[in-house]
Amino acid sequence: MDDNNCADRSQVSYCTISDEQAGQRIDNFLHRILKGVPKSKIYRILRKGEVRVNKRRVKAPYKLCEGDLVRIPPIDMVQPIESAVVSYGLEQLLNKSVVYEDDRLLVVNKPSGLAVHGGSGVKQGLIEALRVIRPDNRYLELVHRLDRDTSGCIMVAKKRSMLRYLHQQLREGRVEKRYLALVYGRWPKRREVVNAPLLKNILKSGERMVNVDEQGKKSLTRFAVLERFRQATLVEAQPVTGRTHQIRVHALHAGCPLLGDTKYGNQQANATAKGYGLSRLFLHAVGVRIPESDTHPLIDVAAELGDELQRVLQAMRADTMTGDAESD
Repeated sequence: MDDNNCADRSQVSYCTISDEQAGQRIDNFLHRILKGVPKSKIYRILRKGEVRVNKRRVKAPYKLCEGDLVRIPPIDMVQPIESAVVSYGLEQLLNKSVVYEDDRLLVVNKPSGLAVHGGSGVKQGLIEALRVIRPDNRYLELVHRLDRDTSGCIMVAKKRSMLRYLHQQLREGRVEKRYLALVYGRWPKRREVVNAPLLKNILKSGERMVNVDEQGKKSLTRFAVLERFRQATLVEAQPVTGRTHQIRVHALHAGCPLLGDTKYGNQQANATAKGYGLSRLFLHAVGVRIPESDTHPLIDVAAELGDELQRVLQAMRADTMTGDAESD
């Protein structure tokens, strides 16, 4: 059943959950079908018991099952939300940023500076924009997340079954995600793995900060040196676990913070970044590889570095060659 036909806002409506809709939280399901309704209102009708599943009250974390009968109460008319409009420039950029697509999966080369979803002061993110510019795609959900300042490959499921499949593959460590990072200083030759637990803290301002802490969650990142420069090192990073800000904090823990990292970098690293014309975090999700299975083909996708990051590397190479010549 089309999500959009599940809810007539003027009266009580009922929706029978299909296989494609099963497995998602009730609050996320309601947020999708009640487009334009604030999240606060959705949580309010859940708390009051106005939403019922199989004639019973449920809480927001309840995960829907195939065959569940969802009762949706009448919803007052809601003013259109601002995020329902996507600028022409952003629409063109996102259309050009698609690096892979089939009937189940979309992979986008996310621009730096674009949040993956709205919230915390962000009116519109990647997923909201995609839903607006792709009205024929009835189902679009983020498979994973990238930091706002990170560019590169992000997977968006076009079917619920694909989302469940990819989440299982991620849990089992079968999806390979590769990043390019430019770090300050000389990355240690023998530092191929950083295995350090990470603890996430929420500051009073609402900002998330992560640090290495024995009380944190197990976190492991593999690093490989790709190119050395006079003041920095280009590395490939493969996160084995998927913690918040993992690559950035693990690089800092190794003594080589990422260039352009205003959250975890230091004064020297940030000064070096500016000196080479870098105005953003140098972290790019360059590739994602999903292995072949009995039901899904091999998917191996790459996303090229943006022009700014390419120019920074060129400037680094020129500076390194000049430095070598002077030392001779």
